Amino acid sequence: MSGLDEILNLIETQQKQNEDSIIKAAVSKANAIKAEGDAKAQKAYDDFMKKSAAQAEKDYENACNSADAAMKRRILACKVELIDQAVEKTVNRLKKLPDKEYFELIIKLAERHMRPEQGVISFGKDDLSRIPAGLDSRLAELAEKSGGKITISKEAADIEDGFILTYGLISENCSFRSIIESEKEAVRDTAARVLFG
Repeated sequence: MSGLDEILNLIETQQKQNEDSIIKAAVSKANAIKAEGDAKAQKAYDDFMKKSAAQAEKDYENACNSADAAMKRRILACKVELIDQAVEKTVNRLKKLPDKEYFELIIKLAERHMRPEQGVISFGKDDLSRIPAGLDSRLAELAEKSGGKITISKEAADIEDGFILTYGLISENCSFRSIIESEKEAVRDTAARVLFG
């Protein structure tokens, strides 16, 4: 082998060693990059799963709260409807009371609203036609006890039941529906206690 061949072999050997060294360094660097990438990917995955689990728990809790609130609103709406139905049935029962009982109730209501003044009590068309004998004198006695006077109007009031009590420019609507409307919350509370305990 000549000197030139030896030099070429030496260059080739060094070249091969350099290539092996470069490839080995590149493989080592690639493995390090891959390991770092895997670690970052695993951390990102773990963080995502942790956040996702927390968000899923929060979403579940919110969904439960929302469903609970919706259920409570429906129950409340149902209770209000039942109370309103009970009130409506009560008003209808009061309207259909026999004349004697109906006008006894009217007398009790009128007594609560009497003033020590000159007043006029007006009934609806249906009630005006069925006023029992002696009602005017009983109402007059009650008015006297409170220091006033009262007369029954011959004109029909625009109400279905109950009466309108007028003192000068002040009129008080004492129809059953008006009384219930003015005391709606108290009536609803009472009905709720009776219906739902």
